[in-house]
Amino acid sequence: MTPGPENLLRRPVTTPKCTLGCQVLDRCLAGGIPCNSITELFAESGCGKTQLCLQLALSAQLPISLGGLSASSLYIHTEFPFPSRRLHQLSHAFRSSHPAIFNSDPCDSIFVRAVHSVDQLLDILPKMESFLSDLKTQLPVKLIVIDSIAALFRSEFENTPAELKRRSSLFFKISGKLKLLAKRFGLAVVVTNQIVDLVVPEGVNGLRVGNLARLYSSGRRVCPALGLAWANCVNSRLFLSRNEEVEKEENGLADSNHLCTRTRRQLHVVFAPHLPAASCEFVITREGVFGVE
Repeated sequence: MTPGPENLLRRPVTTPKCTLGCQVLDRCLAGGIPCNSITELFAESGCGKTQLCLQLALSAQLPISLGGLSASSLYIHTEFPFPSRRLHQLSHAFRSSHPAIFNSDPCDSIFVRAVHSVDQLLDILPKMESFLSDLKTQLPVKLIVIDSIAALFRSEFENTPAELKRRSSLFFKISGKLKLLAKRFGLAVVVTNQIVDLVVPEGVNGLRVGNLARLYSSGRRVCPALGLAWANCVNSRLFLSRNEEVEKEENGLADSNHLCTRTRRQLHVVFAPHLPAASCEFVITREGVFGVE
C-alpha cells in the first residue's frame, strides 16, 4: 500500500551526504555533497574543480561515522589526460590522515573512464546501471563524477535554433538518466561545468540570468556555460571563484614597485534546495583543498 502524505510527514527522510574532506567546507554545505541528486561545480580553469572532485572520490571511501559513504566512485573525465599524479599525491596525504582505516591504496576504489563525446556518454549511461548492480567489490559505488560536462558540448553544436533544441533535449536525457541512477542507488552525482563571460547590455541594472546572482572571477562578471536549459537539469549549483588581491605591506602602504598579490579562492552556494546562500574561502595545498576559518 502506498503511504499517504500524512505518513510521509511523520517520517522525514534525511538525505545522506558525502564529506568534502574538510570541516570548514562541510559546514558551508551543511554536511557535504548530497546523495540522490546532481550537484554542479562550475568555475574557470585553475580554480580547483578537478582537485575537489578527486578529494571527494577519496573522502567517499571514509566510513559513514566520519562523513563518508563507505563507497567507491566512478570518475568520468572528458577533456584532458586523467590527473593520476595528483590523485596519488592526494591519496598519500589521505592515507596519512586516516592510517587506521586504509590498508590498501584508496586509488583502487576509484574507477576511471575517459569519454570524449556526447555519443560516448549516451552509450555508457545505460551500461552504468548494470555496472552499479553487478559490481563485486568491497565498497559499492555511491559517487559518480563527470569532469567536465561542458567539454562534451562545447564544439559539437552550432548556434542555430534546431541545434540548440537538440542540445537541450540531450541535456534532459543525460540528466534524467543520472537522476534515476542517483535515486535508485543512493548516489551523489557531481558534474563540473565551465564559465563564460556575462555581457550586460548598457543601461541594464540588476540583470538576473535565471536565478543567478552577480558572480565574479578574475575580475570578470561570469555565468555558468551551457545556458538555462542545463541550469534546469541540476539540483544544486556551487561556484568556485578566484580573484587576485593586492596585499598591503606592514606599514600599510602599497608600493607600486613591490606589490604583493595573493590568489583568494572561494566556494559559493548559488542555489540548492536544502541550503541558504553561503560562501567560504579555501586554499589548495599539496595535501588537498581546505577551507579557511
